[in-house]
Amino acid sequence: MKRALINVDYTIDFVAEDGALTCGKPGQDIEKEIVQLTKDFISNEDYVVFAIDIHDEDDSLHPETKLFPPHNLSGTEGRNLYGELQNVFEKNKLKENVYWIDKTRYSAFAGTNLEIKLRERGITEVHLVGVCTDICVLHTAVDAYNKGFTIVIHENAVASFNAEGHDWALNHFKNCLNAKVV
Repeated sequence: MKRALINVDYTIDFVAEDGALTCGKPGQDIEKEIVQLTKDFISNEDYVVFAIDIHDEDDSLHPETKLFPPHNLSGTEGRNLYGELQNVFEKNKLKENVYWIDKTRYSAFAGTNLEIKLRERGITEVHLVGVCTDICVLHTAVDAYNKGFTIVIHENAVASFNAEGHDWALNHFKNCLNAKVV
């Protein structure tokens, strides 16, 4: 079975203490696990996708504008990957098995070529890490399920600013999406 690791939104704006829409300590606490998983997948020549939120400043037509403060704005430091993960990406970004996707919706599949990239590589299993468990990771998992992918969620590599939402999403992954939570 071919597999891919999808890193969802592990950026400065979502994780750093002063990030624009930070989940703070829960997000910071998973850094080591995300970095190690990413290094392992890259070195095993598995496909690694960085699915990173992007927004335009003052975009009144985007649905998130009414829900959240401006975050992950195009051309800002806040869009950079958080901590050591930025260095891992920079070191490996030219490798054929490393891919960056700008996403404008919660799901990494919505409005992107992610499904095409996975299918042309024969990938059937997606491993999800990142933030927020109950928003972008959840919506990516739901789309992966609907597209027929096997889903693996790395519990020690997902986090949210909403502890109840995080726990709910972990149960939803198992009970409704038949995902393995490891």
